[in-house]
Amino acid sequence: MITRLHGAGGKLMQELIKNLILKNIKLKSAGSLGLEDLDDSSTVNLGDKEVALTIDGYTVKPIFFPGGDIGKLSVCGTVNDLSCVGAKPLAIALSLIIPEGFEEEKLEKIIKSINLASKEAEVPIITGDTKVSDGVDDIVITTSGVGIVKKLVKDSGVKEGDAIIVSGTVGEHGLAILLEREGFEFEGDIKSDVAPLNKMIEDILDNIKVHAIKDLTRGGLANALNELSEKSRIGMIIEEEKIPIKDEVKAVCDILGLDPLTIANEGKIVLSVPKDEAEECLKILKRHKYGKDAEIIGYATKEADVVLLKTLVGKRILEPPIGDPIPRVC
Repeated sequence: MITRLHGAGGKLMQELIKNLILKNIKLKSAGSLGLEDLDDSSTVNLGDKEVALTIDGYTVKPIFFPGGDIGKLSVCGTVNDLSCVGAKPLAIALSLIIPEGFEEEKLEKIIKSINLASKEAEVPIITGDTKVSDGVDDIVITTSGVGIVKKLVKDSGVKEGDAIIVSGTVGEHGLAILLEREGFEFEGDIKSDVAPLNKMIEDILDNIKVHAIKDLTRGGLANALNELSEKSRIGMIIEEEKIPIKDEVKAVCDILGLDPLTIANEGKIVLSVPKDEAEECLKILKRHKYGKDAEIIGYATKEADVVLLKTLVGKRILEPPIGDPIPRVC
């Protein structure tokens, strides 16, 4: 039986996709990045160009949260998925499934948010579909994006000795959703990090030889690192003290018994770059507002076949989560 854990971005979701979905879809891929790669987007060869395509559905609860809403989330998620395979996003298609009785004021607020995110990313909404249904409890948004590949980047591209870089502090998005949903009150200002990262990623790709990029969505940093490690067949050693985490995020996670490394983000990426280009990559990230807290957190090594977290008391395996510890975050 399928449960929400199967859609939460962790081990169970990967097993569901591989054992049920991929097993029954046998058509040959149309580009150099296919369905079987399970990257953020796939590609299609079109003459001398390679086109990237991605799609995602959003069912976040609540639909409005500190730092964003379901509209902004849907645009940024699609833009970032295209960018993380080295594509320049060109356009987005938008599908709305609206529950009967939904307030017009809320819908207008969401559409305005979609427009603002689209303008910031400079990626237009060019087509869409609208349905009103009594079969959904809240608005559901699906976005599909298309882009032109400038420099193809695969999850499987991590190389021996690569520096592993995270573009900023982790854990804010999932916690912002949880605190708003449950009505928890804590001192501090935890907001979602949801943001379009295409311009920052494009700047990096124009100047650095990047071997892999992954955005830290469901399952957080822990899941992203494990996906890169598994697909690239190489281990990593990550220094816990180097991972940027806000004090208020640490405090709330300690109180609630959560691991910030497994909590979803919507405006952060992890990169694998040659060691001799790591400092330059860091410099480029820090000149962007969405990369100002970037840090080099470790390196890739064939001396291990898993992701190891180096702590103050030794090393431990950094396991991917079974599912997202906070459901309905995207």
